[in-house]
Amino acid sequence: MQQKIDALLKEIEQLSVTKAEEIEALRIKYLSKKGEITVLFNDFRNVPAEQKREVGQLLNNLKVAATDKINALKESFENSADVNDKEDLTRTAYPVALGTRHPLSIVKNEICAIFARLGFTIAEGPEIEDDWHVFSSLNFADDHPARDMQDTFFIQRNPDVLLRTHTSSVQSRVMENSQPPIRIICPGRVYRNEAISYRAHCFFHQVEALYVDKNVSFADLKQALLYFAKEMFGADTKIRLRPSYFPFTEPSAEMDISCNLCGGKGCPFCKHTGWVEILGCGMVDPNVLEACGIDSKEYSGYALGMGIERITNLKYQVKDLRLFSENDIRFLEQFKSAH
Repeated sequence: MQQKIDALLKEIEQLSVTKAEEIEALRIKYLSKKGEITVLFNDFRNVPAEQKREVGQLLNNLKVAATDKINALKESFENSADVNDKEDLTRTAYPVALGTRHPLSIVKNEICAIFARLGFTIAEGPEIEDDWHVFSSLNFADDHPARDMQDTFFIQRNPDVLLRTHTSSVQSRVMENSQPPIRIICPGRVYRNEAISYRAHCFFHQVEALYVDKNVSFADLKQALLYFAKEMFGADTKIRLRPSYFPFTEPSAEMDISCNLCGGKGCPFCKHTGWVEILGCGMVDPNVLEACGIDSKEYSGYALGMGIERITNLKYQVKDLRLFSENDIRFLEQFKSAH
């Protein structure tokens, strides 16, 4: 056994190669499952007990020497190889075109960055959800008409398993598993059973925000909304809040911003009103807090949600929602300088 080890060691020390393929052949010859060194390791069980320690150490040294030698040959070959040998001769002569982020990703990242400056952290959850997190924990009664408004996709006709219709389900999951203060923003894709057109799609993207703590007021919500609008659309942007209804907030409101095309003077885009709706918001309903294990007498909070496609439409004047999912390279290349 020792003579075989010494002979192999001398053989390995004298190895040399002229082609890359030879390096792999040497590795297979010595170090593969059927290689010469592996065979010696298999024969090690036949070595007398009093010699096992000495022979075992020699075997380990042989394997290390073989591995180091092959790695050294590989490294020296790569460093000395002609540059032309590394060129892919089948590659096109034209420069490889650089890609760009999708416009929805650009806007989503910008929204998240704005709220990050307000102390919000990103929270995510599953797109396939259950009824509790999408509806029941958010104050939707079993016969609540708002369930019909959502146009839900159910999985295999199971009324308890569905594609989430809003990212509010992430908020309920976070509230269930943590105690205030909670300050999160929840971006993600959502699904609704709607006819596809230039203004609607069966899937789209939302960003929702939640802030729960002691003494959170509607004034805190308004200030956060004003800060977001000015950061997103410019310092001259104005906002207005109109009373609305959502099952999970009370009071609820919809927020409009002054039209960034006409400056609030009125144009076809804003239907000559000077205002464009961008999001819904409100104070978290006490029933939602209690359902998620938070004491509504001690804590309060606000929530808001917006469609990323809607914000992207306003920011880049994209008229057709279908463009976002058609992967038309001519459309996507327009956003190369936007990030």
